[in-house]
Amino acid sequence: MSRRVVITGMGIYSCLGKNLAEVRDSLYNGRSGIIFDPVRKEMGFRSALTAHIEIPALKGILSRNQRVFMPEQAKYAYVATAEALTNAKLDQDYLDAHEVGLFYGNDSSADAVVKSVDTMREKKDTTLIGSGAIFQSMNSTVTMNLACLFKLKGMNMTVSAACASGSHAIGLGALLIRNGLQDIVICGGAQEVNPFSIGSFDGISAFSVRESEPAKASRPFDRDRDGLVPGGGAATVIIEDYESAVKRGAPVIAEVLGYGFSSNGDHISVPNVDGPSRSLHMAIRESGIDLRQIGYINAHATSTPVGDQNEARAIDAVFGAHKPEVTSTKSQTGHEMWMAGASEIIYSMIMMKNDFIAPNLNFENPDESSAALNIPAERVHKHFDMFLSNSFGFGGTNSTLIVKKL
Repeated sequence: MSRRVVITGMGIYSCLGKNLAEVRDSLYNGRSGIIFDPVRKEMGFRSALTAHIEIPALKGILSRNQRVFMPEQAKYAYVATAEALTNAKLDQDYLDAHEVGLFYGNDSSADAVVKSVDTMREKKDTTLIGSGAIFQSMNSTVTMNLACLFKLKGMNMTVSAACASGSHAIGLGALLIRNGLQDIVICGGAQEVNPFSIGSFDGISAFSVRESEPAKASRPFDRDRDGLVPGGGAATVIIEDYESAVKRGAPVIAEVLGYGFSSNGDHISVPNVDGPSRSLHMAIRESGIDLRQIGYINAHATSTPVGDQNEARAIDAVFGAHKPEVTSTKSQTGHEMWMAGASEIIYSMIMMKNDFIAPNLNFENPDESSAALNIPAERVHKHFDMFLSNSFGFGGTNSTLIVKKL
C-alpha cells in the first residue's frame, strides 16, 4: 500500500530573506529582491540585473577543511538545510542512527570551473588549483557536501533537470517514501548567483534590460515583459512518511499529494503547451482530487514572452472554468533556476499557512493568454488548503507538485 508523504520541515536562503521569517515578511509586503549590479555591466553584460544575495559567512560554524569543498550554492544549501532540520526536529543523533536520504537539485557549478581554468592558464601548474576545486566544480557538489556535513546515510543524489531540478527532487523523494525505500528524505534546490553562471543566458538575450527600474524588471504574465532576471540561493524541504513523522512527534505541516512530470519532446529552449498540460493532468490524477480543491497556483512563469504565454494556455486548458489565483513569485525573486522548484514550494507553503497570496508584481496589462487567468497584482487575503506548483526547464522537462495543508 502506498505510504503518505508529509512535509515536516522547511528552510530557505534567498534574496527575500535568510530564513523563513524574513521571507514571509518579504512575500507579505511584496518586496522585490532584484538589483542592478554594476560589475556585470563592466564585464560586458547586456543586462546587469540580478537578485541580490549575500554568501553566508560560515567561519566559526564549519571548519576550514569543510568550507574548502563548498562553492557558494553549497553554502546556501547548508544554511537552508540546517534551518529545515531544526524545524523538523531532526538532530544529529537522529541522523546518525537512521538512513535519511538526500535529493537536491543543482545543474551548474560554473564559478569553481572558471577559477580553476584561470589558475591553470595563468600559473601553468595544476597543483596550484587547490584540493577543493574538484569537489566545488562537480555538478553533484551540493549533495556531496550536505551528505558529509550532516553525516547522511540514505539515498544521496543530485537531480539535474534545468529549472525543474528542485521540483523533481521533491517529487522523486516522495516516490522513494511512497514505495517504502526511505522514511525521510532531505530535498531541495540550489543556484549559484555569480556572473559566470549566467553569462551565456545574457548572451542569448534571455534577460530583461529594464535596468532603470530593477524592481519592475521581472513581470511574469505582463504584456510588456522583456525577459527574465536571474536569481538564486537555496531551499530545503524535509519530506517524511506520515507514520514515521507521527511516531517521532514531528511537526506535520502539509502533505505532498501528487507529482506530475513530462517531457515536451520538442525544441530544446522553446516550451510548448502539450508538455506542461500533461504534467498538470498527471499531478491532479495522481493526487486523486477534484481540481476545484486547488485554491492557488504558483506558476513557473519566468517573464519570458513565449514561456509565460504557453504556461497560461496550459493552465487555462486544464482548469477551464475553475479560476484559482495564479501568481509567479519570480516577480519578486527573479528566476531562481535550479532552486526555483523547491523555493516556490516553500513560498507557497508560507502563504498557505498565513492565509495570503503574494502579489504578482508588475502585472499591469495582460496579454491574450494571461487574460484568461485570475492573476492578482496586489496581495490577496485568502484561506486555502491546497496549491499546485509548476516548474519547467530547458530540454522540455516539466514537473508539477500538489501540496495540501494538514
